[in-house]
Amino acid sequence: MTLKIALIVFPGVQALDVTGPMDVFAEANVFLPPAERYQLEVLGLEAGLLACSNGLSIQAHRHFTEASTAYDLVLCAGGPALPDQDFGPAFYSWLRTLCRRSRRYGSICNGALMLARAGLLDGRRVTTHWGDVAALARLCPSAKLEADRLYVQDDNLFTSAGVTAGIDLSLYVLCQDHGPEIALSVAKRLVVFTQRSGGQSQFSPFLTATTPDDSPVAAVQRFVQANLRADLTIGELAQAANMSPRNFSRVFARDTGVTPAQFVEGARVDAARALLENPALALKTVAYECGFRDAHHLRSVFMRRLGVSPQQFRANFAVMA
Repeated sequence: MTLKIALIVFPGVQALDVTGPMDVFAEANVFLPPAERYQLEVLGLEAGLLACSNGLSIQAHRHFTEASTAYDLVLCAGGPALPDQDFGPAFYSWLRTLCRRSRRYGSICNGALMLARAGLLDGRRVTTHWGDVAALARLCPSAKLEADRLYVQDDNLFTSAGVTAGIDLSLYVLCQDHGPEIALSVAKRLVVFTQRSGGQSQFSPFLTATTPDDSPVAAVQRFVQANLRADLTIGELAQAANMSPRNFSRVFARDTGVTPAQFVEGARVDAARALLENPALALKTVAYECGFRDAHHLRSVFMRRLGVSPQQFRANFAVMA
């Protein structure tokens, strides 16, 4: 049975949010019998040519008001300006109805913001681009954000992290529809991994919690980042905040959403990521400079927090001479 997929686009859409998933499903059609192939439709919020954020112009197959009443999968693409774009109640009402009638729905990158404005993420497990996690949390406080995941499935809702993660999500959907062999064949054609190691934390610059600059907690955060080689016990941190250890732990967790120990570990990981981009530094040097016990401790924390080893991270992000 032919599976109908709709991608929703708008002026300023991220081109790869559209072309990445489309290429996955279009390539899949090469390996599928005619009766099982995907039928792809691009639905535009405006008629005519739409300018993508990179300057490329694309033309939707039809205006969203001319779309079918239901699809096997509806995906909202994202774009850099989407956090500030509001497409009006008529569009969100249409999107809400379409997604509820369709078998599956979801988003690529920060297209999740579009779903949030339509009231489609309440109480659901979701992810989005790491840079838009805070915006999504403000729009839909009840959404259960899994910020480090490349993609998340919650029943019939599918959301992906930033940009190229739309390819990961599409391969995941393809595997569900037609099995791992087809997904692997498409991944080989596109020269990508069927399942990437690690989450999107490895791609974000610094994910440690932040607070207002004039707060005692912010002073402690600055103290931590300036003294990573130190033990950084609760007592030391409380003294830097001029608080009792018990009160400090309570206030820090309340204002940042993480414990002091979690913040310290995250700050050390962030610093290590920056140093690992220099291929000349030995792992034991990186570990020492960032306050880890040794290179083995560094590796253990990287695997737990980022899903990749320091060596894998360096292979992906080291600055070549």
